[in-house]
Amino acid sequence: MHEEAIRKADVLIAALGYIRKFHGRFTVIKLGGSVMEDPESLRALLVDVVFMQTVGMRPVVVHGGGKAITAAMEKAGIVPRWVKGRRYTDDATLEIVARVLAEDINTDIERHISKFGGRASGLHHRTHQCLYGRRLMLEEADGTKLDLGRVGEVTEVDIEPIENLCLAGVVPLLPSLAEDEDDETQLLNVNADTAAAAVAQALKAEKLVFLTDTPGILRDRNEPSSLISALTPAECRELIAEGVIDKGMIPKVEACLTSLEAGVLKTHIIDGRVRHSLLLEIFTDSGVGTEIENENADTIDKRTPAGRKPVLVR
Repeated sequence: MHEEAIRKADVLIAALGYIRKFHGRFTVIKLGGSVMEDPESLRALLVDVVFMQTVGMRPVVVHGGGKAITAAMEKAGIVPRWVKGRRYTDDATLEIVARVLAEDINTDIERHISKFGGRASGLHHRTHQCLYGRRLMLEEADGTKLDLGRVGEVTEVDIEPIENLCLAGVVPLLPSLAEDEDDETQLLNVNADTAAAAVAQALKAEKLVFLTDTPGILRDRNEPSSLISALTPAECRELIAEGVIDKGMIPKVEACLTSLEAGVLKTHIIDGRVRHSLLLEIFTDSGVGTEIENENADTIDKRTPAGRKPVLVR
C-alpha cells in the first residue's frame, strides 16, 4: 500500500518543476480528429485540461469538427464539395458549420469540462466573437484564383476576453469560425490548425499543441516506432523537402513554424487517442509525441534528438 502511495508521490514531485515553469502561462490546444469522435479519448483529454487549469496553467482550446459537419450536411441532404482538399462553403454549408461548431460541439465540450470539475466558456458569434478574418482564395500554378466560398483565414484575435477568462480560472473554448472583417454580419469557415496557431501567436503562448490521429512526425508513416521526438524548424523544412512530412501533416508543421517565428516558445504534435497524452507530453522529460522548437530555445523541458549534442538549460 505504501509503495503505491510513494510511487504516486514521486510522479507528482517529478511534475513539480514543469508545474512551476508553466504556472500562469498560456497553452493553446488544438482539438480535432478522431479524439472528438471517441468518448473515452475526449474524456481523458478534457480531464487533462481541467488538471492543467487546476495547477495554475492557462489552457485555451481551439476546435474544429470536420466529421460532425459532414454528418450534419448529409443529414440535410447537402453533398460536400471539396476544392484542393478544402471544404467549399456556400451559405447553406456555413449555416450548418456555424451551428455544429458553436452550438453542438462547443457546448458539449463546455458541459464535459464542467462535469469533470472545471469551468469553461465558449467564445464565438453567439457569445463573444474573438476571431476575425478575411476570405481566402487559393491560387493555381498559372495564377488562376480558386474561390472557396465563405472560407477564410484569421487576421486578428481579440485576446482580452481570452485572457480575462483564464485569469478567472475558466477555460476559453474557441470554434474555428471568424467574423468577416469586410462584413461583420458574415462568418467565415476557418481551418482549425491555422486558427489555433493564430490564437497562440496573439497570446505569445508558452506552448501550442496539436492533437492528431498519429503519434507525431514519423520518419516512416507505416512504422510508429520511427517517431521523431524533437525537431528544429530547419530540420522540419528538410523533412518536407524529402517528402517525409507530407499531405495533412504539412499544414500542421507550417502552423508550428509560423508560431515559433511569432514568439510561441514550443510547439507539439501528439496523438490525442493516447490516454492522457497531453499531460504526458507536457509534464514528462521524454513526452509522447514530436516537439518543434527553435534550436536556441531556453526551456525547462529540452529534449535531445538522436545525433544532436545536449543543449544546456540555464
